[in-house]
Amino acid sequence: MNRRPANRPGSLNAARRERSLDHLTHRPDIDVLVVGGGVTGTGIALDAASRGLSVVLAERHDLAFGTSRWSSKLVHGGLRYLATGDVGIAYESARERGLLMSRTAPHLVRALPMVLPVHDDTPLLRAATTRAGFLAGDVLRLSARAGAGALPPSRGISAALTLALAPALRPAGLRGGQLSYDGQLTDDARLVVALARTAAAHGAHIVTRCAAVELDGNSAELRDELTGEPLTVRARCVINATGVWADTLASGVRLRPSRGSHIVLPGSALGHPRAALTVPVPGETNRFVFALPQADGRIYAGLTDEPLDTPVPDVPEAPEHDIDFLLGVLSEVLAAPLTREHVIGTYAGLRPLLDSGTGRSADLSRRHAVLTSSAGVITAVGGKLTTYRAMAEDAVDAGLARAGLAAQPCRTQSLPLIGAVTPARSGAVAAPPRMVARYGSEAAAVLAEAADDPALLEPVAAGITGAELRWAVRHEGALDEGDLLDRRTRIGLVPEDRERAMPAARAALGA
Repeated sequence: MNRRPANRPGSLNAARRERSLDHLTHRPDIDVLVVGGGVTGTGIALDAASRGLSVVLAERHDLAFGTSRWSSKLVHGGLRYLATGDVGIAYESARERGLLMSRTAPHLVRALPMVLPVHDDTPLLRAATTRAGFLAGDVLRLSARAGAGALPPSRGISAALTLALAPALRPAGLRGGQLSYDGQLTDDARLVVALARTAAAHGAHIVTRCAAVELDGNSAELRDELTGEPLTVRARCVINATGVWADTLASGVRLRPSRGSHIVLPGSALGHPRAALTVPVPGETNRFVFALPQADGRIYAGLTDEPLDTPVPDVPEAPEHDIDFLLGVLSEVLAAPLTREHVIGTYAGLRPLLDSGTGRSADLSRRHAVLTSSAGVITAVGGKLTTYRAMAEDAVDAGLARAGLAAQPCRTQSLPLIGAVTPARSGAVAAPPRMVARYGSEAAAVLAEAADDPALLEPVAAGITGAELRWAVRHEGALDEGDLLDRRTRIGLVPEDRERAMPAARAALGA
């Protein structure tokens, strides 16, 4: 017989969702309504709830349904912004990366070695420019202080070491490489889930499958997408954090979404590299294609930066010309070219870039903005995953000022997320390293989901176990197969894996 879910702080599940909806039906007056369940929205919900405010987060689909699950899984330090002279956002990126690695979610972010190969045909100016950029990044990391010791300094390396780290590189004419480090997320969607659960632990109501039909500065008309029932919420502050859909809910928001496409490769396609591969895009000064090894042995390679020339879809797709572009750029430095047959999965995300009216989408600023519509709705837009916390702080500050609300100061610079455990203490968690990297201090509790059925410890696909799927239903708010396979885990990135894991997902939901 299956055990009932243990009462853990921040647990999200179908029963808690129903309790939240019932609570709002009878007590619809709150301090802050956040619309959007991506990294920005969940970051705002946590910021507001941890200041002692009553908070509701409404998400039309699922946590991390939109852009927040389609990133490169990198916590960037902001090097490309130095190249364009945007020192402010580069510094902010380095600071926020340090906070994530040292305080907020050290179990989800780790140091990733990244190799940029230097061949005989590499232009000397490019080699000198990138080396100078890496050195500037080292200075930026130290000046930001937060997490300054989490990443080693960059350095030049020999051809032998370059090949040892990235065996698929073309050895002919290889002079060496430039080794740098950045932060890598175990999973961007897992960061969003951790933010939502931590907000819930501070009292926030996290309601997925709940669409915002209409907003103004003091109220919202919501709709339960599972039942169709309407719900009116009266809030002293309404914050729109819906990313590329933000202009559909608030006036005065001008966006130019850009598409970032990725391909999924088997590790064997690049010789099972021990470091990420950084390849400059020909003809560009500050754009690169990255091949990023993952814990499951796959490689995510991306990314493109192309303007979206169609209406914004719920789930974007990587077009064939983006796939060809990525394969071509990577193949420039490889001993054997990559082909379409190497690609076992693809994904694409849309960046909610602010429209400056001029220039390519690749050149638009990644700086975030907090805007107030004529109806009083606060919109947080722009930015990037790494700087979500700063964006959330600014949005809550703006909302408090507009509403005249009194609250405690922002706490999120020093507030660890549920599961946070430092590398120095992770060995004390009674679970395999792979589990600790995904669940941190909760890893042993995840394993305990298999106490009544040891078969749940067997992998169902991509190393993910049935115990993890059950945990996601009982504690992470997963309501259907897509939640389980496409967001709580990334099994769905490879269609064959998704099909293989579907029976286990249905069993977890039934349990």
